[in-house]
Amino acid sequence: MPLPTVAVVGGSLGGITAALVLADVGCDVTVYERSPSRLEARGAGIAVLDETVRWFAERTETDPEEVCSATRWIRFLGPCGETVHARDHRYRFSSWNTIYRALLAYLPAERYRLGCEVTGFAQEADGVAFELGAGERGRADLLVAADGIGSPTRAALMPEVAPRYAGYVAWRGTMPEADLMPATFATLRDAITYQVLEHSHVLAYPIPGPDGALEPGRRLVNFVWYRNVAEGDELDDLMTDRDGRLRPVSLPPGAARAEFVEGLRADAGERLAPVLAEVVTGVAEPFVQAVFDIEVPRMVHGRMCLVGDAAFAVRPHAAAGTAKAAADGWMLAEQLAATGGDVDAALRTWEIRQLALGRELLRRNREIGDASQRLGTFVPGDLKLIFGLRGPGR
Repeated sequence: MPLPTVAVVGGSLGGITAALVLADVGCDVTVYERSPSRLEARGAGIAVLDETVRWFAERTETDPEEVCSATRWIRFLGPCGETVHARDHRYRFSSWNTIYRALLAYLPAERYRLGCEVTGFAQEADGVAFELGAGERGRADLLVAADGIGSPTRAALMPEVAPRYAGYVAWRGTMPEADLMPATFATLRDAITYQVLEHSHVLAYPIPGPDGALEPGRRLVNFVWYRNVAEGDELDDLMTDRDGRLRPVSLPPGAARAEFVEGLRADAGERLAPVLAEVVTGVAEPFVQAVFDIEVPRMVHGRMCLVGDAAFAVRPHAAAGTAKAAADGWMLAEQLAATGGDVDAALRTWEIRQLALGRELLRRNREIGDASQRLGTFVPGDLKLIFGLRGPGR
């Protein structure tokens, strides 16, 4: 039985990884990305678990260390900057843009179609017919929806499934290490650094520079500060940009209104350890991501399947979002190869395994987030929750 033709909807990290691993086992794969140009993700940092860089490690000559910065320490600071807990634990970080560029370099350009929004689809007995925004029609034996947290595919298949706001947002941003005070650079250069606050926590870690530089002093430092914001008017006010447009999921750099940015910086000066306050106040254009949970009851619908955030959007505390998306693609490729291209048989086994993985990750990340943001009980001992997943350094 020949391996199937596959249409991947969405060209972010999960979609590209799925395309690469499916093509590697013999599938005829094309990625359809609605953006007319290559994607950018505001330079956001990501913690790197093994599955995120598995493609490089197992299928290429690219050493995962070439796309990751590394730290040796996990460190918790007190309000005056004193170390209240430290642990020797190697961990890897990267930026979304760095991983994206590196993965995309392995996908033939003709297999990554920009400006192609899938606007409709129809199930067939042995495949899926779909339509693109320009009126072009296509067909595939299997359609893989990797179209993210706001997945139009999921909305069409399961309109009853909606993102559930977690009660807090993540303020994020990056600044060059070269702009830090020498003492701040020395403290942050080789650690993921946390500070626990009442019903909140903030962290910072180094990521590759805009050009992919990994040398300390040429990298960026990335911060994430989780802050409670009540659902309703308070959240809507925060997520309304400078032009008066409500952006319910995220505010990109330059979109957050001045009063909120000024409030963030003022709070940083009053509440954060000096080295973390320097980072937060030094970022020129911090941005905001509302934190959501998404859980689907099914990942397979006929000859269509949902992967990554299209199926399960998990809170970012265990660094598992990009790894989960990659794992979905790898397991799908493994099942298609194991069944000799029998799409229906492969999807049955795949769905059972990936639903279980998604539900466990969702539960674990809720536990971590609620311990910090709702219960106010997050302490350094809770590191077993954060680093309990299989990750770098293990």
